[in-house]
Amino acid sequence: MLRKWRLPAVAGVFVSLLVSIPAVAQDAQMPTVTVAKPVVRDVVDADEFIGRFEAVDEVSIRARVGGYLDQVFFTDGALVKKGDKLFVIDQRPFRTALSQAEASLEAARSTLVFAETTFKRTESLAGSGTLSVSRLDDDRRALIAAQANVRGAEAAVERAKLDLDYTTITAPLSGRVDRRLISTGNLVQADQTILTTIVSLDPIDFYFDVDERRLLSYARTARDRGSALQEGAGSIPVLVTIADANEQPFEGKLDFAENRVDSETGTMRVRARFPNPKFVLQPGLFGRVEVEGSNTYRAVLVPDQAIAADQNERVVYVVGEDGSVSTRPVRLGPRLHGYRVIRSGMTGDETIVVNGLMRVRPGVKVKPEIVVLPPEAAQSAENAQ
Repeated sequence: MLRKWRLPAVAGVFVSLLVSIPAVAQDAQMPTVTVAKPVVRDVVDADEFIGRFEAVDEVSIRARVGGYLDQVFFTDGALVKKGDKLFVIDQRPFRTALSQAEASLEAARSTLVFAETTFKRTESLAGSGTLSVSRLDDDRRALIAAQANVRGAEAAVERAKLDLDYTTITAPLSGRVDRRLISTGNLVQADQTILTTIVSLDPIDFYFDVDERRLLSYARTARDRGSALQEGAGSIPVLVTIADANEQPFEGKLDFAENRVDSETGTMRVRARFPNPKFVLQPGLFGRVEVEGSNTYRAVLVPDQAIAADQNERVVYVVGEDGSVSTRPVRLGPRLHGYRVIRSGMTGDETIVVNGLMRVRPGVKVKPEIVVLPPEAAQSAENAQ
């Protein structure tokens, strides 16, 4: 009887081993992936544009009088202040012209004194009947002509003084001066020869083109702030990033937009102004500007590496409670806080694969390793592009 019961017991153990071996093998074949809950937080959309810095004020320095350049008083590329002396044109011909004008003024004043004396004498004699009225009229005409000559001579003196002043060329604004474009001893043509240029540096403007859709959004935001886009733009805050990765983004505000949309490109040029006390930003420099493009809203954020492509749509891999993987089509938004905004397709309660996408496909089961995503991801140089 004992032998009859031992055989079934051994058979039962053998059957149990046969069942457990495939289960262990199947568990060993399940790929290990990193999973996490998406980040859900309040965000504001930021639109990105490429633009260029330009000086608020820029002037080409020209001489108002002609002559030979005599002196230069600045170093190429130096910072200058308004009123600083830059150039001097040979003043000797202009001093001579001033002396000649002053001499002509003295002669005209002498003639005027004689004409006044003559007129008074003639007027007295004509009143007593000694001289004719026609003689009185002639002397009055001579007096008026002498007065006019004095005024003309005074104007000539003022013009000669002005020309002499114009031989000293000063900076009309504060900023950085360019190199001298003409050397000492060369002939300067009045109102034609460009001697150098000056650009202001603080503050500095940034110009970029905005498409119609986002333009209307910015205009609405400006109206909500009590202003028009062309009249201060509601001081919408912006950030600009330059090529130097060591420089933090610079903060500025929109302050102007052109008065029409370009019919060929469908864009409007917009301007932001930035303080530049350290002169880091230079006219002509390219930059990437971020503009607030929405009001605050609740958004689902996922890492870019968690998004895969399935033909013409973007998907994320969702892991169920039993470890099975399924795809979820999503519509993408902008990058914010180091993540990608999901416009639609997710509620934020899902568990998604964030690392190991190449080892999964719909329908398979995985061994999930759960991690917690920080509220703001550190942006690598590659992701920042």
